[in-house]
Amino acid sequence: MCDEAFLLAKNTLNLPSNFFHFLISQRSIEQVFETARVEEVIGDFVQLKKAGSNFKGLSPFSDERSPSFMVSPVKQIWKDFSSGKGGNVVTFLMEHEHFTYPEAIKYLAKKYNIEIEETQLTNEQKEVANERESLYLVNDFANSYFQKVMFNTDQGQAIGLSYFKERGFTNEIIKTFNLGYSLDDWQAFTDEALKKGYQLEFLEKTGLTIVKDDKKFDRFKGRVMFPILSMSGRVLGFGGRILKTDKKAAKYLNSPESEVYHKSKVLYGLYHAKQSIAKEDNCYLVEGYTDVIQFYQTGIKNVVASSGTALTPEQIRLVNRLTKNITVLFDGDAAGIRASLRGIDLILEQGMNVKVCTFPEGEDPDSFAKKNTLEELTTYLEHNAKDFIQFKASLLIQEANNDPIKKAETIRDIVNSISKIPDQIKKEIYIQECSRIMDISEDVLFSTLAQINKKERQDANNAYKAQLQKAFDVVKPEPKAPKVDLQYELERKIIEILLLYGNETEDFEDLVLKETEDGELQLEPVVHNAKVFEKVYLDLQEDEMQFSNPQFKNLYYSIIDTLHQEPDFSTKNFVNKLDQELAEEVTTILMDDERYSLHDWERNHIIPKEKEHGVAQLVNQTILTLRCYLIDKKVAEYQNETLKDDVNSKSILEDVKDYLGLKMLLSRKLGKVIGGKV
Repeated sequence: MCDEAFLLAKNTLNLPSNFFHFLISQRSIEQVFETARVEEVIGDFVQLKKAGSNFKGLSPFSDERSPSFMVSPVKQIWKDFSSGKGGNVVTFLMEHEHFTYPEAIKYLAKKYNIEIEETQLTNEQKEVANERESLYLVNDFANSYFQKVMFNTDQGQAIGLSYFKERGFTNEIIKTFNLGYSLDDWQAFTDEALKKGYQLEFLEKTGLTIVKDDKKFDRFKGRVMFPILSMSGRVLGFGGRILKTDKKAAKYLNSPESEVYHKSKVLYGLYHAKQSIAKEDNCYLVEGYTDVIQFYQTGIKNVVASSGTALTPEQIRLVNRLTKNITVLFDGDAAGIRASLRGIDLILEQGMNVKVCTFPEGEDPDSFAKKNTLEELTTYLEHNAKDFIQFKASLLIQEANNDPIKKAETIRDIVNSISKIPDQIKKEIYIQECSRIMDISEDVLFSTLAQINKKERQDANNAYKAQLQKAFDVVKPEPKAPKVDLQYELERKIIEILLLYGNETEDFEDLVLKETEDGELQLEPVVHNAKVFEKVYLDLQEDEMQFSNPQFKNLYYSIIDTLHQEPDFSTKNFVNKLDQELAEEVTTILMDDERYSLHDWERNHIIPKEKEHGVAQLVNQTILTLRCYLIDKKVAEYQNETLKDDVNSKSILEDVKDYLGLKMLLSRKLGKVIGGKV
């Protein structure tokens, strides 16, 4: 074991040393980077579609309906144009799952069956870890503890394990979902956690321990435990079901909100279901933990639960990253179904396709799956899943019971749901379907839809006016449009050229001044062969040009140094060695080159020019433009000096004249480069 990996991880990400819970060998880190595929890892969290040589998908970091998230298998990097985030496979896990660097490495090692060398830190070192990571550590310990208690204690086997067995769960499925049991003792878990060195502060913040004055209580005392996992498998919190009859105690109890657990942003079972959801292109949505587990055991794995809470837009967006199709499963309780219809409107608002399936009276997804084989369950779902409009219409018609007023309310209710759909074509199709089912003219339905849309626009307009009025309470001068920083753009372009083409060899045509027989100076072409990075380096050295942007300056010297030392320069390896800030900048530069493919320009007969067809010309044009810009900048400085210094004004004007003459020659060069062959 060596400290090199620790220092690499720390320096790469500018993290404090107490951010780490174990040290990983350099050899293990390199093996993970060589093996992991960014498109495979991100594909576990985002539904990716092929876009040329890249993949695209909906941003996992923002709410959007048009894809702005790009993954490059060739460069092994990703870029989210909506949030500005980007990087390599490890950076994605750190951004999306809030992993530390070593935790991301460990996750990838597990995914690709790579054995890593690591040393666990002591309890004292755990105590100084940052708060968020400490909460995860406490949850991990609790998860293991509850499982051990259930399998290795008399009370756990007699009460907890026997309960799950009665539900029909096998040992394999119990272990797959990490089910456990909390002893019916006031502070058995808390005492054990404190004994193992976990701080009471974090036990309380996760909600596992309740602290009142000097007393400490286990929140989940005497309950069977369902760990709630993130999309990547981290333990965020727990759900606990009480087994004894106690009118004062809630049947189900969840962990309270914490730094790591936000129930409105979590779906139970998503970690186990994500790959199946993407593969089947459909997600079954149920209500309870046991519904998910029973379906999974039967063989239907693309199922998640809202865990008894009202469905939220954040939860829907989690599914939306993997599929556009949701099938909501209800039990035979009509009152419960009516209350849950609001969730369907939320799903429609996200632009998703919704089907609804109910089970026979007295049955729920858990009990029905337990009584039927996979084939029987699959057949039932296929035959009984109705489009949302058919389901809602049949349900509401029953309630209307031939009452004209109630029927009118029912139709308005259905049209109101249709109004939530963002896609205009789908809206029209559903209006036609509603017309057929409810036996009412399409014109009336379209008129009703227009009224609803008009009211929504008026409400939105009123809200906007209110905001506008608030803004005018303090009148501010109209901000000027920001000027384009040409030097920044040109320096960025040089970095892009070095990253994309630095190691390529090109024929560069330079225009040099030569004296004619008549004694006049003219520009003549001279061709020489060189690597792109050598050409850039020599040109910048010749003019003693320095980068003004500190990030670009650091990147420039780092790229030049790497290209000198490594004949087989790889942007993938280069990005992996940069700190987080520089890595994000490099990713942005590299992926901007691919950005057009997000918008399917080629399908619309807009073909961007390939830079590879004129790399030498691009290099010359960029450096010449930078030279001209810097001359203009220097001339402006001299002009200011002339106004301040009358004594030396003649000397300054001579310098200005020389610079302007050079600018004229460079402009002639630039004109020939721009007008040359591509």
